[in-house]
Amino acid sequence: MTTTSKRLTRFAHGGGCACKIPPGELESLVAGMGVVPKGDPHADLLVGLDAGDDAAVVRTEGNTALIATADFFTPVVDDPHDWGRIAAANALSDVYAMGGTPVVALNLLCWPRETIPYEIAAEVLRGGAAIAAEAGCHLAGGHSVDDIEPKYGMAVTGVADPARLLRNDAGRAGLPLSLTKPLGLGVLNNRHKATGEVFPHAVAAMTRLNADAGKAAVAAGHRCATDVTGFGLLGHLYKLARASGVTAVIDAAAVPFLDGTRESLRDGYVPGGSRRNLDWVRPHTDFGTVDGDTALLLADAQTSGGLLVAGEIPGAPVIGELVPPRDRTLVLRG
Repeated sequence: MTTTSKRLTRFAHGGGCACKIPPGELESLVAGMGVVPKGDPHADLLVGLDAGDDAAVVRTEGNTALIATADFFTPVVDDPHDWGRIAAANALSDVYAMGGTPVVALNLLCWPRETIPYEIAAEVLRGGAAIAAEAGCHLAGGHSVDDIEPKYGMAVTGVADPARLLRNDAGRAGLPLSLTKPLGLGVLNNRHKATGEVFPHAVAAMTRLNADAGKAAVAAGHRCATDVTGFGLLGHLYKLARASGVTAVIDAAAVPFLDGTRESLRDGYVPGGSRRNLDWVRPHTDFGTVDGDTALLLADAQTSGGLLVAGEIPGAPVIGELVPPRDRTLVLRG
């Protein structure tokens, strides 16, 4: 086997969660799927496709909620161990975003066996295993396929109290909005892919588990949250506000960004996914006096981003609030 480059991101057409199918196209694709008829014996499905939430949730015997999710993507950084850690943290995040605890995970690996040595794949898997161990989550096998483009992630099963779930359709007017990680991961990762520059603070953010944030939200009695990943802050907040029947007001000046974010935007390192996110929410957004660059960063496609919680939690800045429904689902204040 031979490899033409050791830079993993060169083997990917995009990077990380910016490679997601655009939200509008995805919603058209899955329209009508997952609706549970009244009286259906599977009515214990507590969270399905209807609200576009972060994971599926089923009530099991003993009044336990079982959470199921899967997430994988192309290389977002060149270091294989870091890519494995980031992909695992991102997959586990869906469970934390539902208020749960991950129990067991399975690896999902797509690998171009003719062009990239298996030694690199092994390092990716070791990175994922390290994060699973940090999370206290069993890692038990998985599935692999020969593919022309490398991809890695996990299918994760977790548990939660069905009466204390975090859902994206449980928001109500009057609740503040808290964000647990700064934005900017999309543009920084895109700069890394283009130039090879390494941003350790971005890697640190992406590999930081959302476990503490999820536990804090549940402990505070909050019931509405989502994580901020490929659809950007505006995309995920739009889904949350739409599902909850409210309008979300964002104070753009209160939103935190990683160092180097605006400089990377200025230099043109914007993922195509970020622009598509902004186009998707544009008809539903009152941008007020917020400038175009800031709006684009608010829609920046994040990989392993933080939790967006309807309620205050320790250490997380309040970036806005939910209000009664208005003409537009999202309102930005400068």
